[in-house]
Amino acid sequence: MYRLLLQFCDWLQNTPLALAVAGSTWAYPYVQMTHFTGLSLWIGTNFALDLRLLGVGAKRESPADLSSGLFAWNWIGFAIAITGGFLLFSTAATSFITNPAFQIKLGVLIPIALIWHIVVQKKSRAWGAAESVPLAAKLAASVEMLLWLGVATAAVSIPLFEH
Repeated sequence: MYRLLLQFCDWLQNTPLALAVAGSTWAYPYVQMTHFTGLSLWIGTNFALDLRLLGVGAKRESPADLSSGLFAWNWIGFAIAITGGFLLFSTAATSFITNPAFQIKLGVLIPIALIWHIVVQKKSRAWGAAESVPLAAKLAASVEMLLWLGVATAAVSIPLFEH
């Protein structure tokens, strides 16, 4: 199975699109900027809701209203981040796939954080409608923030493990 994955990665990094992004002076930084923009939007909207569940910020709107208002922006940011991330990955897929920090980021932390985020986003409507935010909501928000900080830590550690 691992060999098949490596073969796919080798094929991917040799596609015309991956070679064009990797070989261009401007394309790679532009794709990286796009990825970071998507991440900023994704993580920013996540943290806005999490902080609101923790009681931080103006009380003008409930966590339920904030969740509804940020929903589209949150998933637009995710789509941009995934698109940019895939393009970045494609430029050196065989190196990334064998990198321990990348494996932790993509194989462990992102799936857990994404599932946790979906749960928090769904539950925030009920939690945010209550008179006061329940302790479970505050704990869930704290865990989500820690998970995304873990993803970011793994991401910035990727260069440390390059061959």
